[in-house]
Amino acid sequence: MNSPKFAFLVVGAALLGWLCAQFLPPMEWLQQLTELLRSAFFAALKMLIAPLIFFSLISGVMELRNTRSMGRLGAVTLGYYLFTTAIAVTIGLIVVFFIHPWTAFAPLVEDPGAYASVGATAPRLIDPGDGSLFALANSLLQRMLSNPFTALGEMNILGILVVAILFGTATALTIQDDSPLPRLLSDITQGVYRLAGWVLTALPLGLFAVTYQLSAQINLDTVSALAQFAGVVLGATMVHGLLILPILAWWVSGIAPWRFLRLILQPLITALATSSSAATLPLSMTTAEQQLQVQRARSAFVLPLGATANMDGTALFEGVAAVFLAYMFGVELGTVGIVAVFIVAMLSSVGAPGMPSGSMAGMQLVLIAAGIPLEAIGLLLIIERPLDTFRTAVNVEGDLVGCLVAERFGHTGEAATP
Repeated sequence: MNSPKFAFLVVGAALLGWLCAQFLPPMEWLQQLTELLRSAFFAALKMLIAPLIFFSLISGVMELRNTRSMGRLGAVTLGYYLFTTAIAVTIGLIVVFFIHPWTAFAPLVEDPGAYASVGATAPRLIDPGDGSLFALANSLLQRMLSNPFTALGEMNILGILVVAILFGTATALTIQDDSPLPRLLSDITQGVYRLAGWVLTALPLGLFAVTYQLSAQINLDTVSALAQFAGVVLGATMVHGLLILPILAWWVSGIAPWRFLRLILQPLITALATSSSAATLPLSMTTAEQQLQVQRARSAFVLPLGATANMDGTALFEGVAAVFLAYMFGVELGTVGIVAVFIVAMLSSVGAPGMPSGSMAGMQLVLIAAGIPLEAIGLLLIIERPLDTFRTAVNVEGDLVGCLVAERFGHTGEAATP
């Protein structure tokens, strides 16, 4: 899954599906086969949504149980993560409101109802009819505070998120340090990750089927819109990674931005190569201690928590991607709806699996919330893997900046000076 060969295989499968539809004579058996593959692949993705998000979030929140004994450090770390994620979301909002070149092209699908057979059956969270923030807040609260079993059964994504966070927090604050429950939850989460990995290995087949089915709509304009979307996302991600985070590191530590980037170059390269913040974690810990002069006690707390909870690049990507796909699939959002998309993206990015394409679970949540057909992910996956490498690197960079923040402000006494 980490190999660049897999990325080429994904793109090749998408291209093959389009070429088969364009140049082969219509064949009923191939139409039926691709419809079966498409339905099965997205049904498998939909099957994973609830357990993947539920157990990922609980495992991530369980990491917070150490904050009971680390007090100020825990509060500073969590505050930093929320602050930088909010900045990333703000960058994403600026992009979709002022820089949206894909709207110069016609939507890929005019009627999103044509794909309702695989789309979400749950009530749409983000409704363009919600004309005010108060109506949106009421809608959010109604779904957040629903019965947990009903939320699971009805695929109420916001309810699942809130239940996981509340249950994980209450458990983390209640259990003893020697409790086997955190290890059990971690093992279950790893099992769900393995299952997700199996489903993602079938990605080339699913993408072949999707591009075959959508071949009539995919043309040069679609490719151009997709390329421009990728360029906008990459540019926004680089602004956050090459401007915002280095300046923040400079402010808290006195390390010049260019020197900071040079010091953390090794973990950034590893993140680019593996697309996994979890796989980069050992090198990040070594870099924080040896290059950034962060005490091991602080980096050992900040980095593992950040690998799960600090997903600046993921939140930015999911928000912009959802708005792009809503346009391409003819789904109306409106101003309030766009803001709501980014709120859901921010929530779903917390606890995103630290594995290649792990953000696709959260992406499904955002699409379902906005009423966008899951087939839209097929279009996104054509370019998702290259973008995944850059946002993973930004996530890792954000974790290392978090170490500097914790080193300066995480003391029990007065804040340390740079």
